[in-house]
Amino acid sequence: MAALGAERGEASKVEEKINTQKTADSWKRHIIRQLKHRDKYQKAMFQDVILAYINLLERSNQRALITKGILGSGSRYPASSNESLTSLISKNDDLKKTTGELAYQVLELQQEIKIKDSVLEEQHARMCEVKKDLLGVQAEDGSLAVRVAEVTEGNRLLKREYDSLLEQHHDMDQTFREEKLRGQEMLEELVRRKQHAAIRMNSRNERRVSRKKRRGNSLCLSLEEELYVPVGICLAARVPVRALHVLDAHELGINAVRFSSSCNLLATGGTDRSIKLWDVKAGMLHNRGTLDGSNEGITSIEFDQTGTRVIAASYDKSALFWRLDDSAPKLTLTGHSRKVTAAKFKCSLRQVVTGSADRTVKIWDLHRAACIQTIEVLSYCSDVVCSEHVIVSGHYDRKIRFWDSRAASCTQEVPLQGR
Repeated sequence: MAALGAERGEASKVEEKINTQKTADSWKRHIIRQLKHRDKYQKAMFQDVILAYINLLERSNQRALITKGILGSGSRYPASSNESLTSLISKNDDLKKTTGELAYQVLELQQEIKIKDSVLEEQHARMCEVKKDLLGVQAEDGSLAVRVAEVTEGNRLLKREYDSLLEQHHDMDQTFREEKLRGQEMLEELVRRKQHAAIRMNSRNERRVSRKKRRGNSLCLSLEEELYVPVGICLAARVPVRALHVLDAHELGINAVRFSSSCNLLATGGTDRSIKLWDVKAGMLHNRGTLDGSNEGITSIEFDQTGTRVIAASYDKSALFWRLDDSAPKLTLTGHSRKVTAAKFKCSLRQVVTGSADRTVKIWDLHRAACIQTIEVLSYCSDVVCSEHVIVSGHYDRKIRFWDSRAASCTQEVPLQGR
């Protein structure tokens, strides 16, 4: 066993020597190739110098041969003429001159070689920088490729989520349409039930009034008629959350809405300079007519107690008075310097109170169509409420003022709290 181990150790050493020898041979071959490459490169660089040097040697040899021939011929022919010697001296000078020129060319070529070497070194340095930049660009390109893959995956997930949400939206939209249709049907059914209930109640009231008329005298009959006038009965009460009836009443915005005292007539005023009247029947609005005559938009509307006359305030610095049987205004009350924001009847029905943005409250006599009293206030008047002798006005400075129309004086001033 020991011999076997020794043999294996010797074999491994031999293999290591062989591998070492192979490695050394490969390095030698590599060094030889590098040296040959360097020799070839330097030979190419100094080729011109070598050729010039060879030419110089050839000319030097020629000159030596010529000189030798001249010396030999002189010994053999001592009686040569001076002219041949002069020509030889001239040739010798030419050869010296040529030798100097060639030496100068050699120096110039060496200088050019140095310049080219420096250019090559500079180009090599630039090439190294470009390679370094290229590596950086390649690394950035790899990171961008990874980022593109991540964004693509994110877009795919978002597209899947969007498709899911779109499908849910379609389902919810379909459900909403079904519920909306169902709500409209329920609303129509509720309106029909209320209409039938109102008709039944009116019929019972009419029968009750007829019985009372047959039993009582004429005075009692008249009182019973006023007492049992058929009225609509509210079957349910709640905070409104949905409009029962919607229609386009005006061409422009609506600024004022007012019921008459009997609540069977509705007046609306808008920026289109007109007031429209609507009959209220079974919860529906039916156009009754239009009151024209204002030069600008309507800001406020008020019915009198009889429900047959209307007073309205306008942006054209005036208030207009109508009777319902005529669409043209009976009176136009002018005197304010800015828009009129409110117009109300007094209890006597012969007088009207108006408030304006010009900080005045005016009292008008409808019989004379003239202003009979002007009350100066301290702020923009936005609305007024009046009784026989008391006028209450609201103002932009967040104060409510009480006025005695007989003395044209402020009896009380109430500031509003909070915003």
